[in-house]
Amino acid sequence: MVNIPKLRRTFCRYKECKRHTQHKVTQYKAGKRNPKALGERRYHMKLRGFGGQPKPVFRKAAKTTKKQVLRMECQSCHKKKQITLKRCKHFELGGQKKRKGQMIQF
Repeated sequence: MVNIPKLRRTFCRYKECKRHTQHKVTQYKAGKRNPKALGERRYHMKLRGFGGQPKPVFRKAAKTTKKQVLRMECQSCHKKKQITLKRCKHFELGGQKKRKGQMIQF
């Protein structure tokens, strides 16, 4: 189980800062797909008419986990950057820290 704090002091690479600053951490979530995007329009044009499914539909999902992506916003310059974490089954943002000798509660 991975537990990440909601605030993290890390390096801001943009020219306004160029130093370690406080960053607000959120979990990245993919946005809604735009039906007017060129790839989406092209795909739906290919689906029309005869010929069946033009592109392969992925069905053999072998992975049981996903790589987690953190979206970090600098508190001073408000620029955002993304950091990829390793694969994990349980991901928690801003949960309680583990204490020594205490049981974990789910």
